[in-house]
Amino acid sequence: MIDSIFVGPGVRMREYLIRAPYTLLLAIGFAVVFLVAGCASTPPLEAMPDEISEDATAAAAANSTTDVVAKNAVTAPEDTPRILAMGDSMMAWHSVTQKSVSHALETALGEPVASTAVSGARMLYNLPISGAMGMKIASQYRKGDWDWVVLNGGGNDLWFGCGCGKCTRKMDKLISEDGKRGAIPMLVQELRNKGAQVAWVGYLRSPGVWSPIEGCRDNGDALEARIAKLAALDSGVHFVSLADLVPHGNRSFHSGDMIHPSLKGSRAIGNRVAGVIKAQDSGR
Repeated sequence: MIDSIFVGPGVRMREYLIRAPYTLLLAIGFAVVFLVAGCASTPPLEAMPDEISEDATAAAAANSTTDVVAKNAVTAPEDTPRILAMGDSMMAWHSVTQKSVSHALETALGEPVASTAVSGARMLYNLPISGAMGMKIASQYRKGDWDWVVLNGGGNDLWFGCGCGKCTRKMDKLISEDGKRGAIPMLVQELRNKGAQVAWVGYLRSPGVWSPIEGCRDNGDALEARIAKLAALDSGVHFVSLADLVPHGNRSFHSGDMIHPSLKGSRAIGNRVAGVIKAQDSGR
């Protein structure tokens, strides 16, 4: 019949138009028949039981070896990160190419790592809007069931805040000489109160050649000595030093600016942090 429509405006077209109403009536008739049959096969609502019968309840209780609902039916997805990375450009460098420290840590541990690190971030930062967007390291924290928080910071505060010169006041604001007071101990304590272990990562050292931050070496050493004291106060805080990571005269661990880590450097940092986490966390 469909082919007849395309024959032309002759007899077959007229024949189709004449028969169309009868075809429609026939289709409606079949639809009514199927509808009635379907309704007839469905029991009326009043015939449906309002509750499980006593016999069914007894049978389920007798078969105690079969769980109706699995005990672990609701679990966290396997790819939900349990490690959070925070900090400044040392942690964030190569993030666009997915070769940052957090990515290297993922590879070394074989599990996902979330990162909120932001280049240029500081520990001491007063501007509210950009601070909330991550320029203040403490504001990089995101709510989660974290086992570990891996972070760094303080370098930009010393470099930009006091030119790595006379930084006694700035240093004390970051962390006191005994490691018990200041912005860094406060942040670490907040993270510990949330139940996470903390891995504080130190900075790369220049490999015996000139770099733009060569003048920060002494202040950097003093800062990390104080952080090491902080870590000694709490078994859940671990200072990961990078002071011996770069061999003397070897430029390959730094990017061309001789400040930030190269791809090799990021990978080496991630591997060192992973080693500390594995040593302290038997589940990894």
